[in-house]
Amino acid sequence: MKRLNYISKTVWIVSLVSLFTDTASEMLYPIMPIYLKSIGFSIVLIGVLEGFAEALAGLSKGYFGKLSDSSGKRVPFVRLGYGLSAISKPMMAVFVFPLWIFFARAIDRFGKGIRTGARDAILSDEATAETKGKIFGFHRSMDTFGAVLGPVMALIYLHFYPQQYKMLFYVAFIPGLLAVFASFLLNDKLKVQAKEVKQISFFSFLSYWKTSPAQYRRVVTGLLAFALFNSSDVFLLLKAKQAGLNDTVVIEIYIFYNLVYALCAFPLGIFADKIGLKKMFTFGLFLFAIVYFGMAFTKNSYIIGGLFLIYGVYAAATEGISKAWISNISDKKDTATAIGTYSGFQSICALLASSFAGVLWYQFGANTTFFITGITTLLIIIYFSFFIKYKTI
Repeated sequence: MKRLNYISKTVWIVSLVSLFTDTASEMLYPIMPIYLKSIGFSIVLIGVLEGFAEALAGLSKGYFGKLSDSSGKRVPFVRLGYGLSAISKPMMAVFVFPLWIFFARAIDRFGKGIRTGARDAILSDEATAETKGKIFGFHRSMDTFGAVLGPVMALIYLHFYPQQYKMLFYVAFIPGLLAVFASFLLNDKLKVQAKEVKQISFFSFLSYWKTSPAQYRRVVTGLLAFALFNSSDVFLLLKAKQAGLNDTVVIEIYIFYNLVYALCAFPLGIFADKIGLKKMFTFGLFLFAIVYFGMAFTKNSYIIGGLFLIYGVYAAATEGISKAWISNISDKKDTATAIGTYSGFQSICALLASSFAGVLWYQFGANTTFFITGITTLLIIIYFSFFIKYKTI
């Protein structure tokens, strides 16, 4: 246990809160489109709903990150954010009117926007520059185990109660509540000094880009360029479906990917602290390129399974690492703003990436879509390798 002393009680609590919340969210992930269609949503309306929800989450991350830094508080944002996500689950089952569904989904994503910057700032405050990879990697491992437990629980439930989707929303409320209860074990340690309180506009976080360190702007530019071509995992699952895998196997391969991700995030975080966060992130991009080139040139179901294994390692090598890197190149007093601003822009880029991928897929087919993404990723690897030097402030 001595070797895990850097995993503090606070990191454990934050990680458990994330695990419970992701279990609740991912329990609904496989059945959400099916449920929405069953209550009358068209494919277009589902797309509009998800796009609106993600845009709201993206824009609010920067604002609430800046608000957290300005107030010197972290925990209230974490509690409120996870609380909103928890209550949104049963709300979607109570009424089936489209406007109510939009409201409930917005509440869920708004909660994510409120908590993200403050939560990641708590993790950053619990680490040193030499342990950021470990701390963020551990959190990603715990969080992603929720993405394994949730779909497994959903499959078990639907095996015994097929097509009874509504009850699953109430079941998902249980781990959501556990997350909220666990969040009340957190306390602000007053490591962040509050600035002079002043009114903050919703888009005021955008000014951080001008005042942020030059290293932050260079790194985030590369991260956002990658996000612009990193479309939703749904496209990978559609490719698996196209290769002849049935619905159950597609869900199982998604669970497999998340399991690999969860198992690898912590050890790769430890390794990243030894070799450097930039090297680990670049390695992850290389794996991402392999996956997308592979998807472009194969229809073999076994190879696709292997590519999803590699994709899990890619996610483990990049997701938490990128935030750990950002926290090391931004001033401690601006941690939530720096991560929130990046996360906000990343959400918008992800929305654009999926839209772009959808158009490419429709016009030129899946293979062209994956090949272009692979080529672009190689260019971004070159950018990080030759134009970005790793240093902290």
